[in-house]
Amino acid sequence: MAAQPLLIAGSWRPASELLATFRAEDPATGNPIGAEFPVNGAADVEAAIAAAVAVADELARTPPERIAAFLDAYADGIERDAEALVALAHAETALPAETRLAKVELPRTSNQLRQAARAVRDFSWTQPVIDTAAGLRTHRAPLHKPVLVFGPNNFPFAFNAIAGSDFASAIAARNPVIAKAHPSHPATSERLAQLAHAALREAGLPAAAVQMLHQFDPALGLKLAGDPRLGAIGFTGSRAGGLALKAAADAAGVPAYLELSSVNPVFLLPGALAERGDALAQEFFNSCTMGSGQFCTNPGVVVVPRNADGDAFVAAATAHFSTAAAGVLFSRGVLEHLQRNVDILREAGAELLTGGNAAGPGHRYQPALLQADAARFLRAPQVLQTEAFGPVGLLLRADDVAQMAAVAAALEGNLTGTLYSATDGSDAAAWAQVSAALRPRVGRLIGNRMPTGVAVSPAMNHGGPYPSTGHPGFTAVGMPAAIQRFTALHCYDHVADPQLPPELRDRNPGGVARQIDGRWCVDDVDARTPAA
Repeated sequence: MAAQPLLIAGSWRPASELLATFRAEDPATGNPIGAEFPVNGAADVEAAIAAAVAVADELARTPPERIAAFLDAYADGIERDAEALVALAHAETALPAETRLAKVELPRTSNQLRQAARAVRDFSWTQPVIDTAAGLRTHRAPLHKPVLVFGPNNFPFAFNAIAGSDFASAIAARNPVIAKAHPSHPATSERLAQLAHAALREAGLPAAAVQMLHQFDPALGLKLAGDPRLGAIGFTGSRAGGLALKAAADAAGVPAYLELSSVNPVFLLPGALAERGDALAQEFFNSCTMGSGQFCTNPGVVVVPRNADGDAFVAAATAHFSTAAAGVLFSRGVLEHLQRNVDILREAGAELLTGGNAAGPGHRYQPALLQADAARFLRAPQVLQTEAFGPVGLLLRADDVAQMAAVAAALEGNLTGTLYSATDGSDAAAWAQVSAALRPRVGRLIGNRMPTGVAVSPAMNHGGPYPSTGHPGFTAVGMPAAIQRFTALHCYDHVADPQLPPELRDRNPGGVARQIDGRWCVDDVDARTPAA
């Protein structure tokens, strides 16, 4: 069977150096499905880099309206092709076709593409700043280099290397994208790339502005990440893989924006537990097992008071987990990694309350609930924060609010941290104490809801301190902030008005929001104000 072609330099072509082939697997059965896809060699990787570098300056000069038109056309194409895309993604991931893929993830994907288009049109990602007294004007601008995007296994649409937030952000900033598709859903990625290529041609963008490779040897991946011709890297995946890529990128001076791992701690304050413990047990179970627990915001650690209400919560949660059906995981590798990390938690002193078994057919795992003393956690916090990527939760039993705060202070960086408090205000002091320790350790602090939802909003922070991400100052979701990862800060010192980028000129006919002499406004610069 011939391998599927690659999208390189604006055309679909066979791999010029075919090292091997692979097929997707049906996670529900473990059987190979679909077409053969290529494992690429160095020649194809070099061809993609060279083609992207060749069009980087042209794309950076492209009028914003054409960039926005591409993003909108791509979103339209995804929606028109929704039925076929959902069928492909369901076959390759076993995610629910209707409730997850069709009604949630695909609309989120087209929505964030359109949000990126709006940010392009209103220049909000450029953050123009004008200091008339100093004669300085600055804004965020394209990198004039390609962005390499690695897609994860758990979001075949919304974080796909050829369609997700990293992709939309890099293109919105007028940078070429080399997408590294995830091998768990190659046919889904290929179909998205076909739609992206059609939208690219429709918008009249450079042919090599969007390219996609499927798979290559890890050593070649490290060499690619360390190529100084790249402008940046966007990565979502394992901590080990991401850090290896970052080390290679750092050596070459290439910025790497990584989403790595997170246990997303949840603190059940005493008043909340007394008020609605049974409901919280159900809410936790639903969140932890949703999508077989394969979310980067899965509630992996829950801190529970050691009292009668806490005992009742543990009993209720254990009952939910013990009667749950085995969840289907994305791949054999995910299953093996999950089993290994649950074993690590148990060896560190966590007691298995229920579940924790692989179950056939396919890549299935019985939802698992573990428990440990908060005191034990405080003696070995690093190992008991091992991320178990799947339907697994660890309960930490705390003696009092002070010990809950100590647990919060011992946490690594996380994407999210949640506190549940009583509606009558009785947990106010506990909230203040625990949140003070938790706030510096999470990107998003959540009140009274589980962390699994990530709204595509300008106010969202889908990021956090290391090791949840590689940099605490950026988000992977939410326009225009997500775009700013893939930009350079350009300053103009006493440059004549006609030679400035449009959003930095005196006149502002497009109504771009700009900071002029310390005040955000949409005004023209007062031409009568002399520059110093």
